Amino acid sequence: MGNIAGKRVLVTGGAGFLGRPVCAALQSRNPAAILVPRKAEYDLTEQAAVRRMLADLTPDVVIHLAAVVGGIGANRDNPGRFFYENAVMGLLLMEEARRRGVSKFVTIGTICAYPKFTPVPFKEDDLWAGYPEETNAPYGIAKKALLIQGQAYRQQYDFNAVNILPVNLYGPGDNFDPSSSHVIPALIRKALEARDAGAPAIEVWGTGSASREFLFVRDAAEGIAAAADRHNDPDPVNLGSGREITIRQLVELICELCNFRGEIRWDPTKPDGQPRRCVDTTRARERFGWTASTDFRDGLRETIAWYETARKGGE
Repeated sequence: MGNIAGKRVLVTGGAGFLGRPVCAALQSRNPAAILVPRKAEYDLTEQAAVRRMLADLTPDVVIHLAAVVGGIGANRDNPGRFFYENAVMGLLLMEEARRRGVSKFVTIGTICAYPKFTPVPFKEDDLWAGYPEETNAPYGIAKKALLIQGQAYRQQYDFNAVNILPVNLYGPGDNFDPSSSHVIPALIRKALEARDAGAPAIEVWGTGSASREFLFVRDAAEGIAAAADRHNDPDPVNLGSGREITIRQLVELICELCNFRGEIRWDPTKPDGQPRRCVDTTRARERFGWTASTDFRDGLRETIAWYETARKGGE
């Protein structure tokens, strides 16, 4: 049950930052086909489009990566959109997949679903121990609803729905748009532009005291592919690196790797977001044999090098 060899695997968001490495990781597991629908062809917030996509592509397995996401600023500015679009995409897609007899449905959730003051390291059983951090709550709760949908469908319809919870991702191909990027690409862009301009300082949101855990995108992709292949339980599963770093330490490390030697000025009037984030990855190791392998400094170097090339017009 759930093995993807010989199966037609549909990956929503398969052309995106996480989707491309997920498709690459799936290839080694010998699927019959990897199907990547395009947003221009199928609007996943519309039921008719979801039905047409499934009829056109006839998948056996669905991996739902497509999401509307962003950093603290984007979450703060778009709470309604982030809640509605993330919820409705997942709700429609899982329901229509169930109706069409899809054999397995993999939902990619979010670390933002955890309560604001979750004990570190976050264990999957702590998901319901409180309300998420306020700026992330609409997005996190929308994704959390899909966990319940999958568990309810398993109970009523014997539908093999699983839920994976990755921490913040980073790596080559990330979104570096300052209006919507997450913390690592935002900081890399800021440090490189300040270095090139000879600026004396950069300004960073918050106090630097919050902590985060980051997972290299190819490690996450391998975890998702392994879960699609081997994980068939109702319990959600964390994917993380097991390394916690404060935002202050992160900024200093990125400035070092970008060769920016100026001052770091903190803006405490801006939000820090959730105080701490670091997950327990025991369940991923036990359920489907996955652990992260990329050293954080090495992953950052590769990400910086990719962006340096990309912003000069390379690939």
